[in-house]
Amino acid sequence: MGLHGGGGGVYQGLSRLTLDAKGRISIPARHRDALIAQCEGRVTLTRHPDGCLLLYPRPRWEAKRAELVKLSHARRVLQRILIGSAVDLELDSSGRILIAPELRAAAGLERDVLLSGLGEHFELWDPARMEALEKKQLAEGGLDAADDFSV
Repeated sequence: MGLHGGGGGVYQGLSRLTLDAKGRISIPARHRDALIAQCEGRVTLTRHPDGCLLLYPRPRWEAKRAELVKLSHARRVLQRILIGSAVDLELDSSGRILIAPELRAAAGLERDVLLSGLGEHFELWDPARMEALEKKQLAEGGLDAADDFSV
């Protein structure tokens, strides 16, 4: 785990956040401290096809972007969504990031935001959108992939 190696922390847990009037969210202290240690608070925010936003520590995003660039032309839409929407940010002195209006609109973020730690990155969701997608995926057998995972 180093600032320059692209390795880093494992992020987990769900946090309820609120967008302020300027479109900023405060990263919870436990994640903020890890992001500062891992990448000096340098992060990248982008869209995901599921309708949420992805927040990556910059070194992890740079590795992910390198993988995306190598995808075949048939995956152009995925490259367009993920790379084309990516914005490099830094946590401000209060541990906040500014979410651009275009990204807020793309994810349906208005006031309430769920921050979900998913290992090496985070997802930012509108709570109603996340709940609707989870219900839909569960109804479609979305847990089938967990067959080889025992709890």
